[in-house]
Order: sequence, then C-alpha cells, then structure tokens
Amino acid sequence: MKLFDILFGRAIDRRIAVYQNDLIAKHCEEVQNVYRTMRGWRHDYHNHIQAMLALTDKPQQLRAYLLKLNSDLTTVDTVIKTGNVMVDAILNSKLSLIQSRQINLHAKAVVPSDLRISEIDLCTVIGNLLDNAMEACLKQERDSERFVRVYIGILKKQLYISVQNSSGQQIKKSGKTYISTKNSESHGFGLKRIDRIVAKYDGYINRQNEEGIFATEVLLPL
Repeated sequence: MKLFDILFGRAIDRRIAVYQNDLIAKHCEEVQNVYRTMRGWRHDYHNHIQAMLALTDKPQQLRAYLLKLNSDLTTVDTVIKTGNVMVDAILNSKLSLIQSRQINLHAKAVVPSDLRISEIDLCTVIGNLLDNAMEACLKQERDSERFVRVYIGILKKQLYISVQNSSGQQIKKSGKTYISTKNSESHGFGLKRIDRIVAKYDGYINRQNEEGIFATEVLLPL
C-alpha cells in the first residue's frame, strides 16, 4: 500500500509540474506579446513625431493630422477596464494574446473592486477559460471562422462569467463531463481547476456544445 501511495503521489506531482510549466510557457508568450505591442507603439510614435515636425509650418494640415491621430487612437483602444485591477491584468494579457492570433474577439467586463471570492481564484477561472477558448479556435483551419466572446458582469448578486468560442472539432464527453483534447500530461487539469474553484464557493457552472460553438457559463456568489 505504501508503494502505491508513493507512486500515485509521484504521478500527481508530475502532472502538477507539467501543468505549472504550461502556465509559465503561456505567461511568457503573453509577456512577449505585450513587448511586441509596445515596440509597435514606439515605432508608430516615432513616425508620428516625424510627420508632425514636417507639418510645423503648416498649421491647418498639422491640426488635421492631429485630429485623425486622435480618432485612430480612440479606435484602437481595446484595453478592458473592469473596475478590478487584478482581473484587468489577467483579462487584458489573455485578450491581447487572442487578438494576436487573428481571432475575432468581442469582450465586455465589469467586476467589483471588492470581492468575497479570492482574486487569485477568479483569475485562475478566467485565465483557464480563455486559454481553452483560444486553443479550441486555433484548431480550426479557417481564420475567418474563429471567434471568442467574453462577458463578465453582475447577475442577481452573483458574478456572471460567460465565454463562448468557435469550435471546429467534435467535443469529447464522459457522461456529463467534458474532456480536454490537449495532448499533454496536464490533460484536463485546467477544467478540473475551474470546477474545484466553482465548487469551493458553491457556485454554478454550465458547459454547452452546439454546432460550431462551445460555451461556458459560471456563476459565483458575491
């Protein structure tokens, strides 16, 4: 019995280590994407400065250029401001990465600054949901059909989280439980993490699979 316990413990430790390595790899990719975005902004900023310097003796053209620049900046401002700093951090890093993969994205989120739920637990739920959504989209052959829709808000004194994504493959189920299709030793670990956190707060989770769409809804008491 002791030998079984030791081997079983080692197997669990190995799966946790693989899962943590996956998280680190995802985080590194998100950070690199932020750096790429910042380099792009720096390059654009330099070009705009050069253009404005060339128009200093043409005030009307300079004014028109500034108005157009202001309009463009308003259009590209995709930063989500939920009202909760930690949620803003995880949400924006994940959404930025999703957009960099040419996935059509629609997101709206409002989260109270003070929560009964641990912000770490909440970020774990949101992070895993978005990782799963992105990975499902990337398995689709046609870029034009890929999409992720995110909505987070207050519903009947509960925090409501909805994530929908396009899905071009058959979703596996065992009974009422959906099974991860990741080819990794961390197989299904993210789904289980979500389920455990929802259960921890006596919340509610619902997963639905319709033709071409996979949707997850989570309710967490406030």
